[in-house]
Amino acid sequence: MNGATTVLLIDDDPAGSKLIQETLAAIADGQFGVVLVTCFADAIECLNRERAEVILLGIFPDEHGVDAFGQVLHAAPDSLILVLGATTYEETARWLPSVLRHVAGRKSAHAMLYDSEARFRAICDASPLGIFVSDPQDRCIYTNAAYHEIAGLTREQILGTNWSSAIHPEDRQQVLREWRNATPGHASFHAEVRFLRTDGSIVWVRLNVAAMPDTTTSYSHVQTVENITARKAIEFQLQMSEDALFAEKERAEVTLNSIGDAVLSTDLQCNVSYMNMVAEAMTGWGYKEALGRPLTEVFRIIDGVTRQAVDSPARRAIDENRTVGLTSDCVLVRRDGLESPIEDSTAPIHGRDGRAVGAVIVFHDVSASRSMAQKMFHLAQHDFLTGLPNRVLLAERLSQAIRLANRHHKQVALLFLDIDYFKHINDSLGHAVGDKLLQSVGERLKACMRSTDTVCRQGGDEFVVLLGEIDQPQDAAHVAETLRARLSLPHAIGGHELHVTLSIGISVYPDDGSEVDVLMQNADTAMYHAKAGGRNSYQFFTADMNIRAVQRLFVESSLRRALKQKEFVLHYQPKIDLGSGLMIGAEALIRWQDPHLGLIPPEQFVPMAEECGLIVPIGRWVIREACRQIQAWIEAGLHVVPVSVNISAVEFRREDFLADVALILKETGVAPRYIELELTESILMQDTESSASVLVAIKAMGMHLAIDDFGTGYSSLSYLKRFPIDALKIDQSFVRDITTNADDATIVNAVIGMGKNLKQRVIAEGVETAEQLALLQLQQCDEGQGFLFSPPLGADDFAEWLTADRCKIPLCFPLC
Repeated sequence: MNGATTVLLIDDDPAGSKLIQETLAAIADGQFGVVLVTCFADAIECLNRERAEVILLGIFPDEHGVDAFGQVLHAAPDSLILVLGATTYEETARWLPSVLRHVAGRKSAHAMLYDSEARFRAICDASPLGIFVSDPQDRCIYTNAAYHEIAGLTREQILGTNWSSAIHPEDRQQVLREWRNATPGHASFHAEVRFLRTDGSIVWVRLNVAAMPDTTTSYSHVQTVENITARKAIEFQLQMSEDALFAEKERAEVTLNSIGDAVLSTDLQCNVSYMNMVAEAMTGWGYKEALGRPLTEVFRIIDGVTRQAVDSPARRAIDENRTVGLTSDCVLVRRDGLESPIEDSTAPIHGRDGRAVGAVIVFHDVSASRSMAQKMFHLAQHDFLTGLPNRVLLAERLSQAIRLANRHHKQVALLFLDIDYFKHINDSLGHAVGDKLLQSVGERLKACMRSTDTVCRQGGDEFVVLLGEIDQPQDAAHVAETLRARLSLPHAIGGHELHVTLSIGISVYPDDGSEVDVLMQNADTAMYHAKAGGRNSYQFFTADMNIRAVQRLFVESSLRRALKQKEFVLHYQPKIDLGSGLMIGAEALIRWQDPHLGLIPPEQFVPMAEECGLIVPIGRWVIREACRQIQAWIEAGLHVVPVSVNISAVEFRREDFLADVALILKETGVAPRYIELELTESILMQDTESSASVLVAIKAMGMHLAIDDFGTGYSSLSYLKRFPIDALKIDQSFVRDITTNADDATIVNAVIGMGKNLKQRVIAEGVETAEQLALLQLQQCDEGQGFLFSPPLGADDFAEWLTADRCKIPLCFPLC
């Protein structure tokens, strides 16, 4: 999103205005800039001075508010106006964020659409040909500058009119009949017609019309319009002034050589009798060398599709005594073999007695116009970034694949692919790197496919693979494995070596649906289950997934409710100095106090919060609540110890992470030394340079840092040395079996030794037995945390540990 969305709040209630401002400041992450105006007249003056995307109207100077709303609408016709009516400010604060997120999304989509339209217009406006695009009802939706010049009309005069309105009334009905004959089959349409301008002048144009599918059932059309007035003037001169042609041959040759079209004439036996310079260049034959030669030798034309020779248009014109044209796919083969698509008009030449004495062919190269039409058609069906088919073309090909599979008794598979953690890459390395990664992924996907398969970019970081005519669903599984293997190889982009994994959902026709939309939806649902199952995997669609999808939506909505209604609580688990028995710290652990289900542990809702994007506001709440509670304990005169808070990868990679933490510390008044942030190895190793700079900034603020679950990730010792870490936390999976598993005991001993050498505290997680404690003490581990000492406690119960007589515990436990 480019820039903050401006929100103009017109309200004279200080408390209500403050609540709305605080609500937006707390959740909007800088996306919205709020301007408060307490006087209605000042609001109108402000709107006249600068634009606001959203207006919150809470002041009504007139009795009913109609005039006030009308004044605001007149001052800001393009803004979203929300009337703060019967609802309370607290209710408004609940629904307002979701509405404004919608506005932000609409603004972003509008910007993307604007960029796409700008590119389209730049291409079209550079065209020397007139371009006219119509909707399925044949109404104009776009024209370029060349068309305006040809038709003598402005854009405003043309938009919304029928494409045939510019055609001369005397020609219109005949052209429309030919058009109706061509459009049912969506065939291309070509015609040469007269345009009647508003000043009464007439312009001859050549129309080339191609169908452009909007959906599977409706078609828009794109026309290229070329001004052929000069050529028509020559044709008419050739047809109507044969005597003048005989008398003024030299003058005619000068004229013919000055126009842009090629002109070639023959005698009655179809031998070449004349060529202008354009015809010489296009055929590769000089006039004198070609004179008297058979037309088929000099003017060699073939069908561009069948590659077969095309009958001589001169012979047809003479035999039928009428003007004829070539078919739309004709190609002229020059003398040196170079091929050019052409269009022509061939007419008989009459002698003084009215009999045909030969024929004249007027033709020109249509490479540019055809290329432009093809580019426009391609852009309508392909993704601009990757060049892959888009969802429009995918739907068309999937429909075809279903028909073929039904006919041949085969199956069709649809693979819905999502790049795991792509948002992290975009947020940390920027959209330019993200775009290049999408291009790299698209290239690798194409390289894995058969020529009969289709790779489509669905949008964002989602791709779809269509496998036509498979024998069994296991074929799709083999393809999914291949794609995962190929995509797991590193992508070298912008000096970064990026590793990506895929979550893949698979639906199969006919087992999982017979309609395009159903197959797409089911593959999408299966993909979400692959992501929920840990990512980097594939899942086939099953019927019960729809039930689980509904359940997932329920959990997500419940999480949003929990965040709004403050259903989350923090429990605190003590950290014990294994030498002295003193409690020297605690870890804040989130719980969800659901009004119906009771206390829910984090493993049952944190993964869903990460998937649906709620982990950031939840994580921000955890930091704020921990700071608030610490300050409350300090003010109560308790012996406060540092509290550690777990930070997710999404939070850590956000640009405003440091600013948010600094603001929370400032607002709660907590000294930074009471806060320790815990991060996993995998978070820090995603982008080591960026991680190092953030960690240094955190240390500079005065907070402590710990690596959580140490030993389960992939740390580089050289980086570990560079990071300003205060503590290593040994994952409980190693502590659990240290008394029975020699490997785990060795790992724990190695981590403790490493920590001491690096002058970092070492904390053992999950200490539950006296035997574990004894071994940890023997290996001189600094600290321990686990149920042997205390389970996580609510704030009130934990406060008892902060009294002078409860801050030390005995370290002698009976061995079981």
